[in-house]
Amino acid sequence: MPAVKLSATPTIPPKKFGKEETKERLKAILDELDDLQNLLYAEHKHSLLVVLQGMDASGKDGVIRDVFGTMNPMGVRVQPFKAPTQEEADHDFLWRIHQHAPAKGMIQVFNRSHYEDVLVQRVHNWIDVKTVYRRFEAINHFEQLLERHNNTHILKFYLHVSAEAQMQRLEERTKDPRKMWKYNEKDFAEAKLYKEYRKAYEDVFKYCNDVPWIIVPADHNWYKEYLIAKTVMDTLKSLKMKFPKLNNGKNNADKNG
Repeated sequence: MPAVKLSATPTIPPKKFGKEETKERLKAILDELDDLQNLLYAEHKHSLLVVLQGMDASGKDGVIRDVFGTMNPMGVRVQPFKAPTQEEADHDFLWRIHQHAPAKGMIQVFNRSHYEDVLVQRVHNWIDVKTVYRRFEAINHFEQLLERHNNTHILKFYLHVSAEAQMQRLEERTKDPRKMWKYNEKDFAEAKLYKEYRKAYEDVFKYCNDVPWIIVPADHNWYKEYLIAKTVMDTLKSLKMKFPKLNNGKNNADKNG
């Protein structure tokens, strides 16, 4: 993909999208996604990995709830990635990631991902630049492995929130009783590193783009959720899936349980 300058990339929807009309479109998409996810699970030939990355308070949790929360939980898994445990840190950085890669028929959502190991660790200088570039190479090989050898389709979303919207959302966590459970004092310290994270993300887009990134304007939740849902829908529709037919009295239900 062309070099990305996040400072010049919009965090708000294009003007042609109206809030209420887009919300209505989203409802129709979610209905269709429910059917497509069921078809994906039944056919058992493909899998989908959805990677959600973004600054703190960019809205990853909301996307998981409002886009993927309506699907059959039998066919959807969500895995958050926080600071590595001691056991995870004792292995290579992709060890904890690979065990959560989706099986055939499944949608796997990563709330943060393997990219944390070339973002957080880089911004805080816990690894040197040489290690960062070696990890870029390993990430590209890992994603190629999933796509080429397990029929896994990968969608990588960067939720692009402005510094102003991010701070407003973080402050809401100190005032809104429904959001106080999300409060973490460290988030405000991380927010001060907004420009450093932005630069680290630009390098990720440049060097880890064998699977292209989709930059999602994330200041308005209604557009962010619509764009992600539509992209997932279009991807699943492109697979031309079909329900399996009976074969000697057996079908994929034997595999799926």
